[in-house]
Amino acid sequence: MTYTQMANQSQTPCQWTGQNGWPAVSPSGPHNPMPSLQHLNLGSQYPEHQQWTNQTNMGFSSNVNHTVHHTDTNGPLSIPGVNKVGNAPPCFLPVVTTETQLQQMSPHYPKRPDQAIPPPPQPLYSQQGSLHGNLQITPQSFENYGGQYPQHHHGNLMDSSGSPTGTVQPQPQCVLPPQLRGTTDTFVPSAVTLDKNSTPQSPTSESRYGLDPELLPSAVKVMAEDRAEWENKVFVSEFFSALPPLPTTSCPVEDKGNTSPSVIRSTTYCVPCDGQTVLLSRLPLGALVTPFAERNDKEMPLPVCQEPECVVGCKYCGASMCPAMNWQDCGQRFYCPFCGKLSEVPWQQYQPTKGVAGPRADKDRRPELSMGSYEIVHSQRAEAAALLLAIDVSASALRGGHLEFVSQQIHMLLNSLNRENGDGVSDVRVGLMTYDSRIHLYNLSPALTRPHMLVLTDTDDLQLPVRDGLLVSLRDCIDSIDSVLQLIPKFTEECNVPGGVSVKLPVTAGLTVLQALDCPGKLLIFHSASLVETELTNTSGFFGSYKPKSIFQPSEPVVSLAKECIHQGCSVHLFFLSQQDVGGAWPGYIPYLTGGVLHTYSHLQGDLDREHFSADLKKTVETDVAYRAKLRIFVSKDLRVSGCYGLFVPGTSPAQVTMAALDHWTTVAVEIAHTRSLDETRGAAIQAVLSYSTQTGERRTRVHTLTLRCSPHLQEVFRHFQAQTLLAFYCKKMYCTVMERPLQELREELQTEVTEALASYRKHCSSAAVSTGQLVLPQYLRALPVYVNSLRKSEVLLPGMRTSVHQRLQLRCQVLGMDACGTATHFYPQLLCLHTLTENSNTPPELRGALRCTAVSLEPRGLYLIHTPLTLLLWVGNQVPANTLAEVFNTSYVPSLPSGETKLPDLDSPLSISIRSLINTLNCQVSRARKLWVVKQGDTCEEVMQRHLVEDKSPNGGASYADFLYHLHVNSVRLLQ
Repeated sequence: MTYTQMANQSQTPCQWTGQNGWPAVSPSGPHNPMPSLQHLNLGSQYPEHQQWTNQTNMGFSSNVNHTVHHTDTNGPLSIPGVNKVGNAPPCFLPVVTTETQLQQMSPHYPKRPDQAIPPPPQPLYSQQGSLHGNLQITPQSFENYGGQYPQHHHGNLMDSSGSPTGTVQPQPQCVLPPQLRGTTDTFVPSAVTLDKNSTPQSPTSESRYGLDPELLPSAVKVMAEDRAEWENKVFVSEFFSALPPLPTTSCPVEDKGNTSPSVIRSTTYCVPCDGQTVLLSRLPLGALVTPFAERNDKEMPLPVCQEPECVVGCKYCGASMCPAMNWQDCGQRFYCPFCGKLSEVPWQQYQPTKGVAGPRADKDRRPELSMGSYEIVHSQRAEAAALLLAIDVSASALRGGHLEFVSQQIHMLLNSLNRENGDGVSDVRVGLMTYDSRIHLYNLSPALTRPHMLVLTDTDDLQLPVRDGLLVSLRDCIDSIDSVLQLIPKFTEECNVPGGVSVKLPVTAGLTVLQALDCPGKLLIFHSASLVETELTNTSGFFGSYKPKSIFQPSEPVVSLAKECIHQGCSVHLFFLSQQDVGGAWPGYIPYLTGGVLHTYSHLQGDLDREHFSADLKKTVETDVAYRAKLRIFVSKDLRVSGCYGLFVPGTSPAQVTMAALDHWTTVAVEIAHTRSLDETRGAAIQAVLSYSTQTGERRTRVHTLTLRCSPHLQEVFRHFQAQTLLAFYCKKMYCTVMERPLQELREELQTEVTEALASYRKHCSSAAVSTGQLVLPQYLRALPVYVNSLRKSEVLLPGMRTSVHQRLQLRCQVLGMDACGTATHFYPQLLCLHTLTENSNTPPELRGALRCTAVSLEPRGLYLIHTPLTLLLWVGNQVPANTLAEVFNTSYVPSLPSGETKLPDLDSPLSISIRSLINTLNCQVSRARKLWVVKQGDTCEEVMQRHLVEDKSPNGGASYADFLYHLHVNSVRLLQ
């Protein structure tokens, strides 16, 4: 019995008709052959807070002689034209058993087998070489299949002329069930009654329209093909960059005048020459920028040049020097592509060019003239960054019993840092404070025989009476800090605050210390007391509101405090030691807006929670960040930056972003618009300039420049889009827009844009011989539908009943800060088979090939690992052999395994060693520590696993991949009728 069949044993078929107020029989009436775009959606038509009672009962009959009444819990999954028929159910599938009945019900259906469905209109133009997926959805004789769904056949990817191409693996052809053939305008009610003896099938892994999910375009296959193409190769990033490897493909980059795609990744690598072409494509023009990205181990280090020796950039717009500058007058002046003006070179930096308008003679010796990425070291210095620790010693914290463990972990970490400092690593200044309703500052000066405590009772207007000794070099104050840490668990309950302690208090105190000493730093807060709800946000936005967008909006005091931290370079990291949902008092706004992180724990009672805390603390302190970071974006003079999306406080200009701290994974999405037509010969250029200070106070500037070619042809533009890049761009834009617009509207808008993009490609770039039943996708956008569907039904945009407001807020901030690779893995997790790890051991497990994220991929006799940047799940089938269980878990009985958080035993078996090595490797690839969750087949906690099977219908009511793809195809075809 498969996992899907096991899951269905506990489900009962849903009687949707009548429960949602829909009549059992469709009312009659004329149909609008061309509905407006708001009807072509999968989004909810009901208030966001409304939940259907049968959320968990999602089963429906698989017998083709049944009429299916079905809807998602988030709202109707609409069939084009159906929503125009009174109060008819949005998905009422007619059932036809013979070809004759089908012809009688639908006058549009072909009367002869050789009668084809009329093709779409002729394309405006067509160029050779454009590839698109050809997923056949064609009418065939239904009675040949004995009344069952027709068999599936295989088709090929075709070029614009309709000829098969050998450059891409064949894509499947799917055949729709006969009741769905013909025109999509037809709505035919079925008179067939429901067969109560039918065997229910899984609504998660199969399409209600008869499409086999296994034959649909596969994101796993796309990633595997790209990984195989670039295996053991180097991507050469030259001027007018070619299409790079996917973000999920690890590939070294050779900088030949263009920055690495890990730093700047454009949504398309062929920019349309004019804005009309962008509007025609319906896909966004923009870029993902990760300015502080780490370089691949196989790449050369980032070239560094000193400020006095570096050739200055444009004096008009402020853009830095880069290979995109065009030299003229034998090197005396250069043309700036970002503002279109000519700048003269100072005589001290003059060098002749090779020819009148050729490159400078010293090009190969200067990184700013030949490299897409380089760094400038400035002569002026700032104050070194500090590490400031704030520990809650309120009554509830002292009663919690975890202060001793926290103090021990801080002690071990600081001693480890002190040993590293002794090995030549630069020293770090450390400060310590404790708080309840008051602030306790400690003078750690080495001149004192013991540290002195200074108590500040007036917390409304904090003033520091002394400054000396508040931040001291770690090597000089390690003994003083150790003595204070030993005393903290022995504090007495002097101030019992019944209303809780506000997180704003330690943030304000830490910020005051950093401001007094004029230095940036990391502020680590270890908070245990209950939160003061009214000081953080307005609770009316969380509960009882019909405006779901308001739950994502921080209050004005929070934003004001975050801005002060950003100006000072104070990055707040909050370790919340007693996890709780306290109305609107979500404490994560300030940490995430200042480049920090919110870590939550359940009172640190278990060993796993304590190990997780230790890993989080170590990674937080050791992660290298850019302090007081200022990011400026420059684009070609005929373009402009129209929007910037990411985890930061928006400023006055979308082309400038200021952050308190910036790590290697933080990515922003930049949206670009045309001001006038681009010159095809000059191309387009994007430059990201990051100014920041290091841990030691050194001021630096990183310059990244990407040049792209332009084309007036829409087909060329489509060929240079990549699905994973579009997913990351859509995610950042949607997750930022939730603060301003309703979620339902965003989901509908996202589906509309993708539908119109597919219709545009079908009309202007595909062959005229393509029939209506053929699904047409650009070559590198084959996986876009499954990515977009996963984004639409994410917990942020489509919450389930078991997702709290705090979880949604946390998830939004975590995903907003991810890079393109992390975003792609989050929305399409890696599903790895573990019980075969010892086979073909020469290949790394993570590269051996992932499985599709669907329940069909899970066999009861197997072990599977789901890997995302935030989650690590180990699924155990109920028929796993006893010897496999013994090798991994040291037990031979599945029911004896613990569910939930766990740690694998340290066994000497080859399978145990391989699995633990794989987990360690995957943990090194993410920015935060993760717990390993064991999910047994059939357990109640299996819903956690189902949320990550993104090709299936999700527990919160999101449509399956097959159903979503069907609607995208049908709606895109309707737009052309």
